[in-house]
Amino acid sequence: MGSPAAPPSAHTPPGTGATDKGLKQGALGLYSSVVIGLASTAPAYSLAATLGVIVGIVGFQSPIVVILAFVPMLLIAYAYKELNQADPDCGTTFTWASRAFGPRTGWLGGWGIVAADIIVMANLAQIAGAYGFKLVGADGLADSTLWVTVAGVLWIAVMTLICYIGIEISADSQKVLLTIEVVILVVLAVTALVKVYAGTAPSVASRAEWSWFNPFRIDSLDALTKGMLAGVFIYWGWDTAVAVNEETVDRDRTPGRAAVISTVVLLLVYGVVTVSAQAFAGVGDTGIGLGNPDNADDVLSNLGSEVFGTGGWGSFATKLLILMVLTSAAASTQTTILPTARTTLSMASYKAIPDRFARIHPRFLTPTWSTVGMGLASIAFYVVLTRVSENVLADSIGSVGLMIAFYYGLTGFACVWYYRKVLTRSPHDLFFKGIVPGLGGLLLLYFFVHACRVYSAADYGSTSWTLPVPPHWRLGGVLVTGIGALLLGGVLMLVCRLASPGFFRQETIPVSSYERRSGRHAAPKRR
Repeated sequence: MGSPAAPPSAHTPPGTGATDKGLKQGALGLYSSVVIGLASTAPAYSLAATLGVIVGIVGFQSPIVVILAFVPMLLIAYAYKELNQADPDCGTTFTWASRAFGPRTGWLGGWGIVAADIIVMANLAQIAGAYGFKLVGADGLADSTLWVTVAGVLWIAVMTLICYIGIEISADSQKVLLTIEVVILVVLAVTALVKVYAGTAPSVASRAEWSWFNPFRIDSLDALTKGMLAGVFIYWGWDTAVAVNEETVDRDRTPGRAAVISTVVLLLVYGVVTVSAQAFAGVGDTGIGLGNPDNADDVLSNLGSEVFGTGGWGSFATKLLILMVLTSAAASTQTTILPTARTTLSMASYKAIPDRFARIHPRFLTPTWSTVGMGLASIAFYVVLTRVSENVLADSIGSVGLMIAFYYGLTGFACVWYYRKVLTRSPHDLFFKGIVPGLGGLLLLYFFVHACRVYSAADYGSTSWTLPVPPHWRLGGVLVTGIGALLLGGVLMLVCRLASPGFFRQETIPVSSYERRSGRHAAPKRR
């Protein structure tokens, strides 16, 4: 299943350590990297599934919440950019946190990526399976748990195969899927706004107002935080553009630029669609209102017949909205496999997990065990949780926010600590290597703590669990699942340390070119 990549040496010359894993170098340019970063967020599905939640929390202020949720993502994108310039390694958070804080912290950062991606794959597969049936009019099958699960498993298998065959075919397929997705989103937004300003929209419609962008109209800080916590999820995924850095042209610059560009493009798309949808449908909790809980799973597709009508074109356009969500979920399924496979590839290259995960296909130059392993783990997780309880599956998906905040925030802090000795070198270094990533890390830490408090409520989510030991607190299933996943990572780390202690003794992580120039490298620690 491919040949094992040689582990990077501690004496690798500066600037070459990231190329030793055997991936296909120079396969992606800036455009392809931006496309992969955008597709990973599943913009159409993420917005369709989250906008109703945000509106339910903050009402007419949803546009400003979507904008504010962009801020921590941009700050962390700059952390990725700065760290990637010094160390363009496909392990990203795993590698950088290992250098900054030590192997244990780095290992848990890598696990955060893996756990979040495996969990969200179950949701994406379920959406792709259900909307595939809806697209062809098989609504009965779309409501069948069995057939949706079968279709979801097939989607994971197909996308795993595409990722296995090569990074170029992955990027080319993303260009097609993302184009379909964005074009339909733009058509929906423009059509809705034209009807609003032409006076042909429903009676609940209203023209956009500047007051929608005033955060001080939100009822409380708690409501603002909850809204932003939901909003952060719709931006998650752009870091895939950095995870494919070793396969990118100008690998120390292009991936970081792609990450920043991706977040800015997402802001523009989300801002336009949010304003247009709110202007057309209002924020009411009945009918087509964005606050209607019956439409919360997909507020955009539910607007289809109202925006486009029910005639020949309207019926066709409504089908396009279903296609939009389907392509969004399918594209994100594929681009979720990419970063996880490269994270585990990097972890195996540095002996943090078994060597077989470092194997590269001799022809396709893609990770073999890591790619297939990600697909199989996602299928197993999806099938088992669907069989156990769809409520548990729903809570697992809800817990992804904890893992996002964990590894994004860790990356922000790692950037500050990694560059700590040069922060006073210039105002530019202080701002972009210190203040920006540090503030991003603090915001994500705040969201993590606040999310734990919100998710701990027994009535939050679909399930609740009672602690088996005193004081026998009853906690929400979302918190239990999220914290449980992170704790499972701690257990797996201990197992890996027993099996391969070299990484945990700092014997296998090579020094980066930046560390060599700054004189930070010390002899490997031994215990």
